[in-house]
Amino acid sequence: MKKIAPYFFLIACCCTLNSFSQTLVADTVIRYPYPAKTNAYFKFTKFIPGDFSSMDIDVLDNIYLITAGNQLKKLNANGDSVGVFNDVKKYGNPGFIDVSNPLKILVYYPNYSTVVILDRLLTLRNSINFRKANIFSVKTLATSYDNNIWLFDEQDFKLKKIDDDGKPLQESTDWRLLMDAVPSPTQLIDRDNFVYLYDRNKGFYIFDYYGTYKNTLPFLQWEHTAISGNKLYGFKDGRLYSYELKTLSLKDYTIPSFFEDYLDIKTMNGKVYLLKKDGIEIYSVL
Repeated sequence: MKKIAPYFFLIACCCTLNSFSQTLVADTVIRYPYPAKTNAYFKFTKFIPGDFSSMDIDVLDNIYLITAGNQLKKLNANGDSVGVFNDVKKYGNPGFIDVSNPLKILVYYPNYSTVVILDRLLTLRNSINFRKANIFSVKTLATSYDNNIWLFDEQDFKLKKIDDDGKPLQESTDWRLLMDAVPSPTQLIDRDNFVYLYDRNKGFYIFDYYGTYKNTLPFLQWEHTAISGNKLYGFKDGRLYSYELKTLSLKDYTIPSFFEDYLDIKTMNGKVYLLKKDGIEIYSVL
């Protein structure tokens, strides 16, 4: 019996290990409910589980999320938490979050005309009430190339730059003197010596860093627009559009069926991020 006992012990261990492996696989399937999906253009690379209401991605592949517990959380490219801001609902629901500069995050509350400025760890640095700075109608803003803030003032139709205390630094000519039909931009992007302002009904208006109007790109009704590298991205009618800013070439991709039922979608750094009800799917663009 003493010689046989180790044999039975080994069998018991194997059965236990097999049972544990089956449980681990089951947990993995539950935890990552979207197995690898791919077609000729998109390849599944990662799933980050969680209950999130908002999402954005910066140029370093950091992901910014508003959680079900009303936290603003920053995850690095590996999915590890590297920053949390707990007071994101201080002024109600933010209109949007600008993460174009990973070292300076802007959380904007249009209903209160207030922007909250956070550092790379999502620690509060400052807040600006635009009304106190005599700016009364702002839909969109972004961090500028020199670490200040761009905004479009719809009261006097000017592109403006202010510092972190709300002090005016620069402004453009009144747009009503430049254009027959003045746009109402809902997105502003500072990238590679130019400022892009997007009006879905009129297109992208391009300005240089002195506020001088340069050009218009007539891409209408695009959604979830972004600039990454030298490419301008947007979604429309079930297609992803990619416009090369240097060569001026336009490509489009049919959105696959496995992209359906997303709450939000972003394109950045050659990847597509889908916010779904139980987490984030990440796909590389092939």
